[in-house]
This record gives sequence, C-alpha cells and structure tokens, in this order.
Amino acid sequence: MTRRPVDTGSPDRLYTVTGGRSHTADTTVFDLVTLVVSECDPTPGMQSEHVRILTLCRHPAAVVEIAAELRMPITVVRILLEDLLAAGRITARRPRAAAAAADLPESALLKEVLHGLRNL
Repeated sequence: MTRRPVDTGSPDRLYTVTGGRSHTADTTVFDLVTLVVSECDPTPGMQSEHVRILTLCRHPAAVVEIAAELRMPITVVRILLEDLLAAGRITARRPRAAAAAADLPESALLKEVLHGLRNL
C-alpha cells in the first residue's frame, strides 16, 4: 500500500477557498463526528466547495466524511461549514454526551442478561 499525502491541494488554493482564514471562530461547533444536514439546495453563484457540501449533506454526514469526500483538510472543511452554518444553509448536531456511570445498569445485571442470552 502506498501512502499519499492527505492534502493534495496547493496551499494557494486552500488559502483562496477559505478566504485567507486558518481557523474557525468557534472550535467547539464542528468536531469530527458532528452530523451536518443541508437545509436548502445550492444556488447559482455559490462557491463550488459549498455546492459540494450541500449536495453531500442532503442526508446526514459527519464532518470527517465530508472532508474525505472533498479531499480537503479538516480545518478547511470546518471553515467552509462555519460559513454555511452562519448563512443558515446547514444544521449541525453534535452527538449526545455519554451517560454518567451512575446512570448505567449494574454490571451484575448485565452479566445475568448476557448469561440468559447465551442460554437461548
């Protein structure tokens, strides 16, 4: 297996795509597993990367999936997603936080259920 660089685009192109920005204003909005859904269809005159994102996100897609499809670095995709979110063209939903240990069933109960399932 040959390894290819993650970022195959030229730095000048990435600079142009992001409008010279190198980071998002709020880094907590888009983590790698945030689900993104487009709220509208692309309109004429939109940036081609925005069009591709809106097309990809007709069904929920994670940020990491979008970056892989666009073949762009995560930081660039986050900047593009932030633009679309500010314009109201996408919605973003973070995964739910894990339940607290106190809210989980006791391990003895889980072992009994597992034992019962094995006996089926």
